[in-house]
Amino acid sequence: MAPVTFSPKSRQDLLGIGDHIAQDSRADARRFGAKLIEQCQRIGRAPLGYASREDLAPGLCMAALGHYVISFRVLDGTVRIERVLHGAGNLPMLFGHNNPPSD
Repeated sequence: MAPVTFSPKSRQDLLGIGDHIAQDSRADARRFGAKLIEQCQRIGRAPLGYASREDLAPGLCMAALGHYVISFRVLDGTVRIERVLHGAGNLPMLFGHNNPPSD
């Protein structure tokens, strides 16, 4: 099992998701936050079992949970959670790929 760490942005993402859900239900926010953390720990148990997204950033992999996507990298045997984002977001833009539309 690889140790799991969280980038500063992923920590902000988790807090923002919790705050958003808590507007409707604090209990739901706590439950879903726990599920997200549990999924991150699951990634640490088998990080190579998830989809590679080299098209977005070098070494990037992703795992889904509900409507959210957990992006991570494996660095020196440690899983680093990079971002936790809503899957409806523009992932290429969020990872620095601003491709202009084709003519």
